[in-house]
Amino acid sequence: MINPRLPAPSGKWINRDEPVEFEFEGKTYHGYAGDSVASALIANDQWLMSRSFKYHRPRGPLTMAGQDGNTLVQLPDEPNALADKTPVRQGLNVMGQNYNGTLEKDKDAKLELGARFMPVGFYYRAFYKPQGIWDKWEPLIRKKAGLGVADLNFKPEYFDKAYLFCDIAVIGGGPAGLKAALKAADAGAKVILIDENNTLGGALNYHRFDEQGTLADSLIDTLVSQVTAHDHIEVYTNATCNGWFADNYLPVLQGHRMYKVRAKQCIVASGCFEQHVVFHNNDIPGVVMTSAAMRLMKLYAIKPGSRAVLVTGNDDAYFAAVELVQSGVTVAMIVDMRQEGPDTKMRAIAGKYEIPVRANATVYEAHATHDKKRLASVMVHDMTGKGKVAAAGLNVECDLLCMSAGYMPVYQLLCQAGAQLTYDDESARFAITRLPAHLHIAGSVNGIHGIDAVLADGEQAAIRCLNALEMDDTIPATVVCTKQTNFGWPVFKHPKGKEFVDFDEDLQIKDIVNATKMGYRDIQLVKRFSTVGMGPSQGRHSALPTARLVADATDRTVSETGVTTARPPFVPEKLAYVAGRIFTPYRQTPMQQRHQTLGAHMIPAGQWRRPAFYGDKAHRDALIQAEASHVRTAVGIIDVSTLGGLEIRGPDAAEFLNRMYTFGFLKQPVGKTRYAVLTNEQGVVVDDGVACRISDNHFYVTATTGGVESVYRSMTQWNAQWCLDVDIANVTSAFAAVNVAGPLSRRVVEKVCHDVDFSQDKFPYLAYREGTIAGMPVRLMRVGFVGELGYEIHVPFLFGQALWDVLMEAGHEFDIKPFGVETQRLLRLEKGHIIVSQDTDGMSHPGELSLGWAVSRKKPFYVGCRSVDIVMNGKQTRKLVGFRLDATQTKPAEGHLVLANAQDATSDITGNVTSSEFSTTVGAHIGMAYVGVEQQEIGSKIPIRVDGGEVVVAEVVSLPFYDPDNRRQEVK
Repeated sequence: MINPRLPAPSGKWINRDEPVEFEFEGKTYHGYAGDSVASALIANDQWLMSRSFKYHRPRGPLTMAGQDGNTLVQLPDEPNALADKTPVRQGLNVMGQNYNGTLEKDKDAKLELGARFMPVGFYYRAFYKPQGIWDKWEPLIRKKAGLGVADLNFKPEYFDKAYLFCDIAVIGGGPAGLKAALKAADAGAKVILIDENNTLGGALNYHRFDEQGTLADSLIDTLVSQVTAHDHIEVYTNATCNGWFADNYLPVLQGHRMYKVRAKQCIVASGCFEQHVVFHNNDIPGVVMTSAAMRLMKLYAIKPGSRAVLVTGNDDAYFAAVELVQSGVTVAMIVDMRQEGPDTKMRAIAGKYEIPVRANATVYEAHATHDKKRLASVMVHDMTGKGKVAAAGLNVECDLLCMSAGYMPVYQLLCQAGAQLTYDDESARFAITRLPAHLHIAGSVNGIHGIDAVLADGEQAAIRCLNALEMDDTIPATVVCTKQTNFGWPVFKHPKGKEFVDFDEDLQIKDIVNATKMGYRDIQLVKRFSTVGMGPSQGRHSALPTARLVADATDRTVSETGVTTARPPFVPEKLAYVAGRIFTPYRQTPMQQRHQTLGAHMIPAGQWRRPAFYGDKAHRDALIQAEASHVRTAVGIIDVSTLGGLEIRGPDAAEFLNRMYTFGFLKQPVGKTRYAVLTNEQGVVVDDGVACRISDNHFYVTATTGGVESVYRSMTQWNAQWCLDVDIANVTSAFAAVNVAGPLSRRVVEKVCHDVDFSQDKFPYLAYREGTIAGMPVRLMRVGFVGELGYEIHVPFLFGQALWDVLMEAGHEFDIKPFGVETQRLLRLEKGHIIVSQDTDGMSHPGELSLGWAVSRKKPFYVGCRSVDIVMNGKQTRKLVGFRLDATQTKPAEGHLVLANAQDATSDITGNVTSSEFSTTVGAHIGMAYVGVEQQEIGSKIPIRVDGGEVVVAEVVSLPFYDPDNRRQEVK
C-alpha cells in the first residue's frame, strides 16, 4: 500500500491515478508516476540511499534537484544515476552504491576510524615508497576504486543530433526566463526556451513568495500558459544546456538527442544554487537544503519529516517554515544566523504560527539515530564571532533540518563564455561581469532575488537582445534589488571535524585549510590537491565555502581567491550524445543510381555514401573475395569520386607543396605524380594523397575522403603565415573519378581515349596525362593503390555518370565488373599500403609506418619536420608491421590486442591490429598491426588476443604480401 501523501494542490509532478511498484535493495516499494526514485523512497520513509565516497558514511538527498552526489544509485543498466533525477517506473530494480556488505550495514564504514591516516592529498604522498610498495597497494586500491558497476552486456541505444536556429535562446524557464521569452517573442523574435525540469516555472513550482502561497501559483499559471501558446516560442523541457561555445553555440541535451543550437542572442536565466551550512555531521540523512524540503512538499506531496529545525541566513526559511507547518510538520525552531535576526514582518509570521526564532545562533552539530539512518537532533549554539560559538548549546530533537546559508549564481555557462564572477566580502553579494555583447543574464543569476525585480530583470534582458537585433529601440533600464540572501560566514569548525565542505569527496574544513598550509594558495591548486569540486556536483555547493576558507587561510578576499574554472559539460554527458547519429544530408557521387541498379551495398564514407561491395550483404565475404579475384585476373572499376581534390596554382605552387608535405616537390617533373604525406606540427601523419604536376605553376593534389577539409584548412592557415603567391582551392565537388584496375585495364581505357598514348613507354607508372573520353575532358593518373595496372580518371563532376557508362560499355568485352571500397581495402592490404586514420592514430610518425622513404632529408623545412626528426631519432617503442596467419586459425579483428607473451593472455600489451582480412590471393589471413620494437623482425611470432580471450600466434612478414617486385605494373 502506498503511504499517504499530502492533499492537492501539493504533488504537481505526480499522477496519483498511476501507482508504480519498484525495488530498492531487494525490497519492494510503491510510488506514483512522476516520482523520482528518491521521492518515492522518502515517501516510504527510506532516507538512506547511498554511501559516501571516502568514508562510506550514510547519505540521503541534499537538494532533490540532482545537484549533489548524495543520491548516486545503481540501475540495472547504468551506474551512478542520481536518484532524485531518475524517474521511477514499474518494475525498476535499484541498488545503492559504494558499500561492502549491505547498504545499511556497510563493512567499510570502519574506514572512518582510520581517517587520521587519510589526510588531504595522502594519495600523492603515499604508495610510492619504499620502492616496490606500489605493487602491494595496487590490487587493494583497484578493488576499492570506482562506485557503480558497468553493465558489460548493455546494448547501445539510439542517440542522434539535430540543429536549431533562433534569434534568442533563453536558458532557464523560471520567472525571469519566462518573462524574457514573452517580451522577446511579442516583438517578433524567434525564441527557444530551454529548461532542465519537466515543467516550466522554476522556483515558482515549489518556492513560496508570500505568506498566503498564492503569488507563485498565480504567476506560473499566467506566464506558462502565455509561453506555451505563443507562436514564436519553442519550448524544450527536460533539456539541459550543457555548455557555451563561441558565438552562442549551445549543446542542448534532451532525451536521446543532442540539439546543436545557434542563437543570435542568448539570455541565461539559470537561477542559483542554495548553499549549505558547514557544521559537524551536516551530512546525516535528513539534513537537506530548505529548497529540497519545499520540493518534496510541493512537487511530490511528501511530508518530509515530523519535527523540523531550519537554519538560515535569509528570510526564505520563514516562508518555508509556514509551508512545513501547513503540511503537518512541527517546526521546533528557526535558527537565524543573522545577528539581528529577521525583520518585523518575518518575526510576526513566525509568531503567528508559534515558531520559536533564535537569532545570532547556528546549528553547531547534528546527531543521528542509533542506526545512523536518520537525523535525531541538532545542537543549537549562540554565535560569538565569525565561525565561533558559545561553549554550551541547546539540544533540539528533530528528524528534519533545513539549511539555507544563501545562494550562489549558476555561473558555469557564463564563465565558459569568458565572464567574470566576483564576490563582495562585506555584503556577501555576487556579481557577473565581462559578458560577451551577445550574451545576457537575468534573474537570480544576476543577483536579483525579489520576485518583482526578477520579472523586471527578465524583461530588460529581452529588451537588450531586441536592441542588438534592431527589433526594438527602447532604452533598457537597470534593475536594482536590495534583498539580502547570503550569510557571510556559515562555516563552523568543530573539534571532532566531520563538517563537510564537499559531500562528494568527504572533504572537511581541515582538509581545505591544510591544503593551503602545504603551500597550495591558488584555488585551482587546492582543487587538484584536495579534489574539492571534482565529484558529481562539480562544486555547486563546495565552491563558495572552499573559496571562503582559502581566502581566510591566506589572508585574502574571496574575490582575490576566486572560484575554480567552470568547463563544459555542465552535467555528465554520455558519450552516446557525442557519437550519436548526425542529421546531416549525405553526399552522393554522380554514379549513385548506377550503383543502386547494380545492387551495391552502400556504406558511409565521411560525408559520402559509397558502395562497399555489390550483391546481397548476406554473402559479404564471398562477394568481396570474388571482386578482388576479378581485379587480379581481369579488370574492375571503382567509383573514387569521394577522394579529396585540391588545386594549387601560382608561381609559388611548388614551394608551397614543398613546405606542406614531407617529400620534395620543387623538382617534380611536369606530367608526373608523387606520393604526398602530410604531418602535423607534432610529427604525426595526418593525411596522404597523390600530387600531380600539371604545369610548372599548377598542381592537382588528392587527399583522403575524410581528411580533405582539414587539409584545406591547414593549407590556408599556413599560407596566411607564409604569404606565398599561390591560390588554394578545394575542388572535391568539382570532379568525379573512377579507378579502372586489373591486367586488362589498359585495353579498356585506350578503347575510349584516343588522344593519349597508353603504351608502357609513353604512359609509365606514376605518370599524369590529360585527354578526352567521348568528348569529356579527363585527367588520367597511372597509380597502383590496389597493386594492379590501373588508371585513375578524373572528370568534371557532371560528367561522372556518363564516364561510368562509357567505360562499362567499353569494358563489356573484357568482362569489366564494379568493385567496392571493402574490396579496395583488401587489395591495398595485399600490397601493404596504409590507410591514414585506419592504420595510423594520433601518435603515428613516418618512422613507425616505414614511410622514411617518403620524407625528404634534403629540404630545410616542411610542416612537422622538427618533430619528425625528434621522434624518429628517439627511442622507438612500436612499429607497424605486416603479419600472416594460417587460414585454419581464428582471424583477428581490427582493434584486437598484440601481447608480449603468447603463453600469458594477461601479459603486457605491445600493440594492436589495424587491418585484418582473409586473402584468397595469398591463401591466408593477413593484416597489419603495431607491435613492440622487439617484435618487428621478419619471422617474429606475435601473439594476438582475439574474441573470447583466445590467443593466436601470427608471423611477422615483409610487405607487400603480394607482388613484392611490383611486376604487375609492368604489364605490356
